[in-house]
Amino acid sequence: MSLFLETAIKAAKSAGQLLKEHYYKVKEVDSYEQYDIKLQLDVMSQNLISEIILQDHPEHSIIGEEGDSLSDHSKYHWIVDPIDGTVNYYYGIPHFCVSIALKNASNDEWLVGVIYDPMMDELWAVEVGNKPTLNGKEITTSQRSQMFEAVVTVGFSKSKEAMDTGFERYRNISTKVRKTRMMGSAALALAYIACGRLDAYIEDTISLWDIAAGKLLVEAAGGKVDLTDSKIQKGKLSICSWNGNLPLKNNI
Repeated sequence: MSLFLETAIKAAKSAGQLLKEHYYKVKEVDSYEQYDIKLQLDVMSQNLISEIILQDHPEHSIIGEEGDSLSDHSKYHWIVDPIDGTVNYYYGIPHFCVSIALKNASNDEWLVGVIYDPMMDELWAVEVGNKPTLNGKEITTSQRSQMFEAVVTVGFSKSKEAMDTGFERYRNISTKVRKTRMMGSAALALAYIACGRLDAYIEDTISLWDIAAGKLLVEAAGGKVDLTDSKIQKGKLSICSWNGNLPLKNNI
């Protein structure tokens, strides 16, 4: 295990423990947005992650949902989502995680990806060139190759344009697959594809920190991830990810 992966695991587990300790407590809200919630614990979790990363690698940069800490002296950028699934977490739905990835900005190579679900105590980890793992055991995507066998998760942004596009796609794909799910955590959707629980994930407006670690996991596990600039919201991404076996691109 590289020092980078050790740092990512240590940071993810520490933040996960923080979130688990506060799971049943009253949570302080920093801001209510129309379709989202920002918690004080989002900031606390990212601060803890940043502290651990910068203690091990003081010249590295942090790019996170709760703000950035950039260094002009390092080519290494850590991409952090301190709580992916904040609304789930706030409402007491135990489906959320910590997501941490590392990129070499000089050549745009993703080096490390870690996703930790503290409620299930499940840790997905991967470093470039190696097999991905779930709690230390190697994982691969599912072998399902027919759409009627597949379980697919679909995400929706809440703008009218995003909803119209998303519902049209949902109507199209839901009649072709075994089941669809809307689960509320992009990172866990990708982690579930990497270990064969889900077969595909589609969303039109997503942020880099939501999917950075999961992208590396899915690809290392044998799956595919297509990322493009969102046509709906500037600065966001559109993602289509699948197990590598489904003819998904021909069915959406």
